[in-house]
Amino acid sequence: MQGPSLLPGLCFLLSLSEVMVQMTEAATCRSCPQHALCVNSTHCTCNSGYTAASGRKFFTFPLETCNDIDECKPPISIYCGSNAACQNVEGGFHCRCNPGYELLSGDTRFENSNQNTCRETTSSKPTKDTEELQHVVEKFESFLTNDTAWETGEKRKVATWATTVLQTIESSALETALKAPDQESQKIHNSTVAIETLVVTNNCSEGGKVFSLNTYMNSMDIHCNDVVQENMPGPTAIAFISYSSLGNIINATFFEEAKDKDRVYLNSQVVSAAIGPERNTSLSKSVILNFQHVKMKLSSEMAVCVYWKSTKEGGQWSSDGCFLVQANQSHTICRSTHLSSFAVLMALTNQEEDPVLVVITYVGLVLSLLCLLLAALTFLLCKAIQNISTLLHLQLSVCLFLAHLLFLTAINQTKIKVLCAIIAGALHYLYLASFTWMLLEGLHLFLTARNLTVVNYSSVNRFMKRLMFPVGYGVPALIVAISAATRPYLYGTPTRCWLDLNQGFIWSFLGPVCVIICVNLVFFLLTLWILKRKLSSLNSEVSTIHNVRMLTFKATAQLFILGCTWCLGLLQVGPAAHVMAYLFTIINSLQGIFIFLVYCLLSQQVRKWFREIMTSKPESETYTLSTKFGTNSRSSEMN
Repeated sequence: MQGPSLLPGLCFLLSLSEVMVQMTEAATCRSCPQHALCVNSTHCTCNSGYTAASGRKFFTFPLETCNDIDECKPPISIYCGSNAACQNVEGGFHCRCNPGYELLSGDTRFENSNQNTCRETTSSKPTKDTEELQHVVEKFESFLTNDTAWETGEKRKVATWATTVLQTIESSALETALKAPDQESQKIHNSTVAIETLVVTNNCSEGGKVFSLNTYMNSMDIHCNDVVQENMPGPTAIAFISYSSLGNIINATFFEEAKDKDRVYLNSQVVSAAIGPERNTSLSKSVILNFQHVKMKLSSEMAVCVYWKSTKEGGQWSSDGCFLVQANQSHTICRSTHLSSFAVLMALTNQEEDPVLVVITYVGLVLSLLCLLLAALTFLLCKAIQNISTLLHLQLSVCLFLAHLLFLTAINQTKIKVLCAIIAGALHYLYLASFTWMLLEGLHLFLTARNLTVVNYSSVNRFMKRLMFPVGYGVPALIVAISAATRPYLYGTPTRCWLDLNQGFIWSFLGPVCVIICVNLVFFLLTLWILKRKLSSLNSEVSTIHNVRMLTFKATAQLFILGCTWCLGLLQVGPAAHVMAYLFTIINSLQGIFIFLVYCLLSQQVRKWFREIMTSKPESETYTLSTKFGTNSRSSEMN
């Protein structure tokens, strides 16, 4: 189903316990540190714009310090608007227009994007140090104004023109930088292009040295060892270039990997990164690129890092070797294993839900909840079937029941962020626990089939008793605890209380699920192979043949129950995607019904137990009525 893909209360409990410790500490705040104030004459807290070195909000430790919060440090959360940048100051921040721009009011700073009135200023006359670089900028402008190839709109001509322009500007910037190696750094910009060059004349004495270059509001970090070319004598130059309007020409329509180009758009400036004199495009360590978005990224959009790839047709955007590191509303951080020209594309992911699938999902889950409740009661009350297998069924039913119930009632409770994160964590844990119990079900079925040929049934029970609870509940708790400790802010999204899809966080759920599905599929195939061999070697003993056939049926039925049907979700591509979506939704939303059917209704012992319950009640009622009637008759006779 197209629902959420799934912080236990661990993070909440940790936060709660921390506050309790702070509130119970017997101390005073007679000596709060600099940039802090006293609270209730008992605790200290850092002023706005500062944070305690320990990370605590309230503290009493006399040597605690309050450090400035760098609000502008990536991942950047402050968006100042176009042609402006966030500037960190002691105890706060403000916004400033980029070089070459100024506020209409004449002020030098403002507070947020709503106050942004940055407009371009008249370009100052270039100095002698930057005249050569100015010629490079003018060359790009001449490409834009004089070359009509891109104006024709023919895609191949536009791609060829763009490839030529990008390579020419990169080469010109590097040549200009190397002509004046004594000028270590040069910068130039105007309304269409910004260039920064850096000349490196010595070896990388510091092993971890990284060079950072910035143009407009984009930046690049590159390792020194990838810049210095040991086989080339003389200095090496780095060029980082940002094009303010090139993205309007080579836009998202040149991204051939997009299935639906109407739902993809370019949301950054085009940047180029190059080193010379000899062009080295492959890197030993990834280059880090930080882009400012042209417009704010929506929660329903996914950032895609791409580079301009030269092809026979001229060129196109490609994601090969480009990887997303982090994305927020205003910025995207990418890494690349090679140098080229780069950009950030946004892919719209908020596809409208099929109303029929929504109805199927909710109806199926309600029916599953009812069947799971009946199954759990059966496993608890029917003493004739209580064994290790039934205990496994019970744990699976309870986990699925709680997960489905929480999904139905709380998946959309996004108003309170902390509550939504807790719900997302609980769903993460419950669904992982459900799959883990499915894995234990598959293991137990395999061991049961295997023991048809090995006469040692008690060993299976002993093994499962020791294994199942630590694995069934402990492993999911460990996975969720690690996920919550490393990236707790990715629990809960603006639209669903589930795992955020950014930074690959969804794999904290999908990874274990995929492993469990594959292992269960192996158990299923091994079980069928063992049972096939057993059937072919059996004599005419009816009871044994019946037991083997029942195990074969259960093994096949459990293929649906043990999560293998989730593979249908991977088949939702191409022409059959719509059909697979319906099959996936129907089968998986009815999982509770399959459990009740296979483990309860098809069990002779359970059916016998049901009949006994149904027949014992009328008999007891008849006995009570006849007894009362007889008593009343005798009383009347005596009277």
